[in-house]
Amino acid sequence: MTDPSTMMTAIEITQPGGPEVLRAVERPVPEVGANEVLIRVAAAGVNRPDVLQRKGGYPPPPGVTDIPGLEVAGEVVRVGAAVKEPAVGSRVCALVAGGGYAEYVAAPAVQCLPVPGTLSMEEAAVLPETVFTVYFNVFQRSRLQPGEWLLIHGGSSGIGVTAILLAKAYGAHVIVTAGSAEKCAACRALGADVAIDYKREDFVAATLAATAQRGANVILDMVGGGYVARDIAAAAVEGRIAVIAVQGGRKAEIDLSQLMSKRLMLGGSTLRPQSVESKGKLAAALREQIWPLIESKSIRLPIHASFPLAEAAQAHALMESGAHIGKIVLRTPGARHA
Repeated sequence: MTDPSTMMTAIEITQPGGPEVLRAVERPVPEVGANEVLIRVAAAGVNRPDVLQRKGGYPPPPGVTDIPGLEVAGEVVRVGAAVKEPAVGSRVCALVAGGGYAEYVAAPAVQCLPVPGTLSMEEAAVLPETVFTVYFNVFQRSRLQPGEWLLIHGGSSGIGVTAILLAKAYGAHVIVTAGSAEKCAACRALGADVAIDYKREDFVAATLAATAQRGANVILDMVGGGYVARDIAAAAVEGRIAVIAVQGGRKAEIDLSQLMSKRLMLGGSTLRPQSVESKGKLAAALREQIWPLIESKSIRLPIHASFPLAEAAQAHALMESGAHIGKIVLRTPGARHA
C-alpha cells in the first residue's frame, strides 16, 4: 500500500460511460480538515448512485472529489485538529460524499461509526449508505411502526435487504417486489413476509390481498415513474410513500383525488447533498438505535460478491446486470480485512 503521506491508488471515472471507463490511477492522499479523519480504506461498498455518477447523471456536490464511492470501512490513520473521536487506530465505517474507491479517504468525524467486533471490514463497509438511507426514509421520515406493513420495491437490492432486516427487527410486516423466483426466495429467507415477482404478478393486487385489502402503511420506492400511481393504489389510508430513486423515470402522473381521499404523504429525498451536520445527527441516531442490533448479530447484510479495488469495472457490470442479491464490495490491497 502506498505511503499515506504522499500518493495512493484510486479509481477514476475517465469519462461518462460504461464500466470500462473506470480506471486505477495514482492520486494524492486527501488533505484532512479540522473536523475530518483520514481513513486507510480496507473495503468500500458499491451502490447504485456510483453507477449513476459513472454515467454522468449524478455529479458529486460542489467541493467533493470526483472519485466515486459513498461508504467505506478501515482504520483511522490521521485526525483533524478539532476531532475528539474517533482516535487514530480506531476501526470505523463511514458515510462519505465521495472518494470511497481509494486506498485513503477523508471523512467527517461525525459520519464515522465504530466497526462492531462481530463484523469483518467488508461486512462493515456495506452498512453506511444503505443503513443511513433506510433509517432516514423509513423510520425518521415515514415513521414506520411495529405491526405496520412496509412495501419495498427492489427487495433483493442493497437498500432492499437492509430495509427487510431493519423493518423486521422493529416488528413490522414486510412485502417486497423482486424480479425472479430466486430473488423472491432470498427475500423471504431474510424475513420478508410476502415476496412478489413483479414480472409475473401485479404488486398492487398482491399487496392488497396480503393486507386484507387495507394496503401498505409505508412504501419505499426506488423506481419512481409509473410506479408512483400504483404505489398510491397500494397504500393504506394515511400511508406514507418515500421515493428515493427514479430508475423507472423522473416523471409520474398521479390521481390527486386518491392522494387526498386516503390522506397520503408522498415525499422524496436524497442523502448525498445533505449537510455534514444533518448526516452527523443521523449517525448519532443510528449508533443509538441500530448499532446494538448489528453488534448483537441481529442484522448482517448479505454480500453477494467482493472484488479487488482494481476490478471496480467488473463490480459495476455486476451491479448493472441486476443479478446480485444483497451488496457488492471492493477491497483494497494490503489492508487488514478482519
